[in-house]
Amino acid sequence: MLLSQNQKDRFMDIVVYAILSLILVSVLYPFYYVLILSFNRGTDALLGGVYLWPRTFTFENYARLLSDSHWYLAFLVTVARTVVGAALGVLFTCLVAYGLAHRDLLFRKSYFTIIIFAMYFSGGLIPYYVVLRGLGLLNTFGVYVVPSMLSTFFLLIAISFFREIPVELKESAFMDGAGELKIYFRIILPVSMPLIATMSLFMGVGQWNAWLDSAYFVRSEGLRTLAYRMMEVINKSNAPLDAIAAGQRDAAGVTSYSLQVAAMVISIAPIVCVYPFLQKYFVQGVMLGAVKG
Repeated sequence: MLLSQNQKDRFMDIVVYAILSLILVSVLYPFYYVLILSFNRGTDALLGGVYLWPRTFTFENYARLLSDSHWYLAFLVTVARTVVGAALGVLFTCLVAYGLAHRDLLFRKSYFTIIIFAMYFSGGLIPYYVVLRGLGLLNTFGVYVVPSMLSTFFLLIAISFFREIPVELKESAFMDGAGELKIYFRIILPVSMPLIATMSLFMGVGQWNAWLDSAYFVRSEGLRTLAYRMMEVINKSNAPLDAIAAGQRDAAGVTSYSLQVAAMVISIAPIVCVYPFLQKYFVQGVMLGAVKG
């Protein structure tokens, strides 16, 4: 029996949606699995068999994690570096990009040569450490935000974006007596919200997840980040099971692994909550930034 064209289309739609549903489940289930384990008693989770919902529901993993002053300070430091680092990164990257977007800028080709060279070549960890030490940034909050104030990758995207803004906007503002800074903050930035939202999202996620700088360039425990604390928990969870049974369980049933999954949830929850508000700008910003100037 031959199928009509509408029946064939309906059949293909069913196949496509079935495949997409399987992909969706395979992508989302690991996150859901970590979530339910974080609300399950740690010693009970070691027995296995927890797949769809917590078998022994508890808030003890989060209570134990949040009651630790080190985690609380790490959370505050991470929030501060994410907000300050993303804000300064967007501000200074856009400022430099706006200047380089002017085609009549003196030595413009030389500036681009330096930027491209810096994108592909690095002096290495030791010279980077020496530079940070010379600037007095070691073991300070500034080591988190100052090196990331200019992103060469987003600099090129922002230059392409600013070139697409009609020059008539700037010319009309000049005729009204506005200066460069007033034009930049009153005209250029308001029409660049897709770009700013995209840069803020990527820079914010990068700052939130960063832990290498906390491990290499910071000695003070009060300046450790949330990602660094989570790496500590992950490293501890790699201990043999007999060590866990001997010293890492307690009366509340908390284990190093249950603390690890709770730390994962706390680490990704803020980004997941912020992303929906930036999504409409995110897609538009990526597309506009990809236009060749």
